[in-house]
Amino acid sequence: MTGGPALFPAIDLRGGLCVRLLRGDYGRETVYGDDPVAQALAFQEAGAPWVHVVDLDAARSGDPVNRPVVAAVVDALDVPVQTGGGVRSVEDAEVLFTAGVRRVVLGTAAIERPALVAEVAALGPVAVGLDVRGREVAVHGWTEGSGLLLAAALRNFGDLGAEALVVTQIERDGTLEGPDLEMYREALAATRLDVVASGGVGMPGHLDDLATLDVGGRRVAGVIVGRALYEGTVDVADAVRRLTGPRDTP
Repeated sequence: MTGGPALFPAIDLRGGLCVRLLRGDYGRETVYGDDPVAQALAFQEAGAPWVHVVDLDAARSGDPVNRPVVAAVVDALDVPVQTGGGVRSVEDAEVLFTAGVRRVVLGTAAIERPALVAEVAALGPVAVGLDVRGREVAVHGWTEGSGLLLAAALRNFGDLGAEALVVTQIERDGTLEGPDLEMYREALAATRLDVVASGGVGMPGHLDDLATLDVGGRRVAGVIVGRALYEGTVDVADAVRRLTGPRDTP
């Protein structure tokens, strides 16, 4: 990987609205807007190289109620869209690829049926979402533990055709308290796949921490940022500069 990690501004959808959950708790939701397409365009215009979209309703229930919104976001943008939440079958993934989604994220379904990763990878680029509470991977919209530890999950998905792992620390997500750097060190050491970091970024210095994290010459490939962008503690354009700029100055 050259040029530093890519910024993935996050749009989390619930009932068609842009929301954020605190530590994955559906009862602790903040609504940030009612026009996901306009928000996605604002991220693109500010220089974001990707947009990351999650269907929270589908992640919990499997019912892809926000799929038309995802399609509208993809249609409006020139930059690629990565999306997940409730992708439980090859058919679900195929609908998203047909809508123009560049990369599909498999979460619960990949944990419960790893062979699905290879099946979906035959259609298009796939990332596996490893949503971790402590070090246990959670499923069904972060509402249940899977019994699978992160270290084992990293081994399980090394050769099934995924091109990236999206690793989220649930206990940091939406807190603005900083990323779980030790977890990302563990992930970089344990897999050769691209690692996309998610959860906890709250200030520009947190981006610097992730951009300079190095394990045997490996660095995170991307950083997902949500609440910090909506709260204004991180600016998209500055984030892109920090993540992709030269590393020879403080």
